[in-house]
Amino acid sequence: MADRPPIKVLIVDDAAMIRRILSLGLGKDPGIEIMGTAASPEMAARMLQTKQPDVITLDIEMPGMDGVSFLKTYMPDRAIPTVVISSMTRRSAQVTVEALEAGAVDVISKPVVGSDTGLADMMVEIRRRVKAAATARLRKLGEHINHLPPSAETASAKYNRDWVIAIGSSTGGVQALARILPDFPATSPPIVVTQHMPKGFTASFARRLNDSCTVSVREARDGDELTPGVAYIAPGGDKHMTVVKHGRSYFISMVDGDPVCFSRPSVDVLFKSVAKATNGNCSAAVLTGMGRDGAQGLLEIRASGGRCVAQDETSSVVFGMPLAAWEAGAAEQLVPLDEIPVCLLDSVGARGKTAPAR
Repeated sequence: MADRPPIKVLIVDDAAMIRRILSLGLGKDPGIEIMGTAASPEMAARMLQTKQPDVITLDIEMPGMDGVSFLKTYMPDRAIPTVVISSMTRRSAQVTVEALEAGAVDVISKPVVGSDTGLADMMVEIRRRVKAAATARLRKLGEHINHLPPSAETASAKYNRDWVIAIGSSTGGVQALARILPDFPATSPPIVVTQHMPKGFTASFARRLNDSCTVSVREARDGDELTPGVAYIAPGGDKHMTVVKHGRSYFISMVDGDPVCFSRPSVDVLFKSVAKATNGNCSAAVLTGMGRDGAQGLLEIRASGGRCVAQDETSSVVFGMPLAAWEAGAAEQLVPLDEIPVCLLDSVGARGKTAPAR
């Protein structure tokens, strides 16, 4: 079999040092070719008239046109996966979430100029994200998205208060969650979500989701008691989010630990804790994302009697995590994105009615 051609990358950043760090770091991988660098979105737009990169890495806050404007102006007619590489300030976090909503497929923290601490590890992660982005299927999330039928919302009024809904996602998950969370009614059981994002970005993401959802959406905090009608987003950074039960109530517990499947917080860690805490009184979905995070945790939820589904290939930006869940026998069904809320809600209180093992 012939070797695959290298992934052609265009780097867009106004800082010359960052362009150099990314060029050198990405170029160390023989599977990646630096097609070019641009000091501004305008320069990148001119380059795109004659060149076709496989992936763009994009800074957000730049003089003149910013990264979000670039995505909205030049990317709608070009199916080029874009990875946002952003600094961790409150302002950049807000704009980065806007960029993800505008079509960027992933976000990673920008390397710190003048510091070698963790730089090598960071470049390993950036290379991994760029290679995953090259497999992204764009122009999918906006197609054939329906709203939750009124019948499901009516049924939700009698949902078991002891139930927990768990969702895990990575690449493409920001757009996917923005599509499906508004379909959960205010009477939904508590929803816990791990979306792979760097530290400093999840609070802005939760606030933006809260503005468009019937359920309340917030960044989870250690000790939060799970409440119906609330979705809890795992903070990005240095801890895993888990669910524990004390008495008749469920609580959020942030725990230390090494990354699992290259991720912290990890979907696997969340799902395994949900399986244990709820004893099967739960439903869970693995959404779009690269890698295998969530497959083993979903398998434990299924073994406990919970309802388990994964997003189908057609509606996934990256069909890595859902495929891993399916191949592990953890997901009972592969489901289009727009049907996932109904699947998760219809199963509430229906413990023991999961499909037989494949």
